[in-house]
Amino acid sequence: MSFLLLIDTTIKQFLLLVGQVTLLTMKGFFGIFLPPWNLKLIFREIDTFGAGSVLLVNIISLFTGMVMALQTIYGLSMYGAEMYVGSVVSLSIVRELGPVLTSIMVGARVGSGIAAEIGSMQVTEQIDAMRALGASPIKKLVTPKILAGMITLPLLTVTSDIVGIFGGMVIAIFELDIDRNFYINSIITTVTITDIVSGIGKTVFFGLIIAVFGCYFGLKTSGGTTGVGRSTTVSVVVISIMILISDFFLTKLFFLLF
Repeated sequence: MSFLLLIDTTIKQFLLLVGQVTLLTMKGFFGIFLPPWNLKLIFREIDTFGAGSVLLVNIISLFTGMVMALQTIYGLSMYGAEMYVGSVVSLSIVRELGPVLTSIMVGARVGSGIAAEIGSMQVTEQIDAMRALGASPIKKLVTPKILAGMITLPLLTVTSDIVGIFGGMVIAIFELDIDRNFYINSIITTVTITDIVSGIGKTVFFGLIIAVFGCYFGLKTSGGTTGVGRSTTVSVVVISIMILISDFFLTKLFFLLF
């Protein structure tokens, strides 16, 4: 009996979470189109998402591309096809590794920061004070972060793709003595506009997920500084899982569209 009650409670909590997150997403997203627009706040959030993450993203992309090239050379050498390393590495990075790794890294760094920032405001009653002054916390806190995430993630992914492919080229040149022009031509003949659009297009949704879940867990924070730490941890876990789950459905969607 207690097991059935546990299932019932879990389902109700899950449905409540889905409803609250959906409502927050709609209010935050449609706030983009409603005045007043605080450009200073939006640029500050874009700076937090992009400028603070670009070095981290590119370092990890560089070594991911290098490792990907090493593993691909090892696998293709069994069939005498190691010359196609450029095609395999570039396609893998542009379609999947670049968008997903970039989003998870930014989600861990920025999503936790958003949850900690809003969570601290929540436990110190700054958000209640904002409401008392007639300001909308969603318009002031959530909407700029959603817009910044949807703009910044695609741009970060472009740099991540370029750096990752460059890392693969370095390994291909030193390990296989492949000509640089041959490597670049193999990428140009393999990667299509559809691959680039589907890879970068997914990151718009990933940016939305990072901003919404970071804000949601920040706004739900309670229990003082302990609660802030708990919200930060939960936001990172949930954002990572949601990016991987949504990646599957978005990949299926882009396959149907293109």
